[in-house]
Amino acid sequence: MPSPTRRLSRVSDRLERGVLDTSVVIDLERLNRADLPVELAVSAITLAELAAGPYAPGDPAERAERQDRLQRAEATFESLPFDSNAARAYGRVYAAVSSTGRKARGARAVDLLIAATAVANGLPLYTRNPDDFVGLDGLVDVIAVP
Repeated sequence: MPSPTRRLSRVSDRLERGVLDTSVVIDLERLNRADLPVELAVSAITLAELAAGPYAPGDPAERAERQDRLQRAEATFESLPFDSNAARAYGRVYAAVSSTGRKARGARAVDLLIAATAVANGLPLYTRNPDDFVGLDGLVDVIAVP
């Protein structure tokens, strides 16, 4: 099945607004700004992932780095809520992924909740991991960020 992703070819192709997947937020300072939309948005789900991050590693330096990333994201972005519109969109996202034979539960569910937030807000989704969003053709424009 072909990937639903696309790559932007020119700066003039930049979209006005888009939702950043957690993978993009993590690498944000290292990315080329021209590969991102003009206005950046994140899902509350991304902030939840980042909030869990400092508790995962045993290394104090890694914990501190993750805590810093969370605090910068919270200061930078006003998150899009996972509300009833996103919940309804999640049903469509879940069905689309399941229809491809891929699992829509487990670790993938968090990515799909972020995708549902993008769907509910009518925004494209920018990600460093486009394979996480295979099967969402026609629901959300998934844009791979190099």
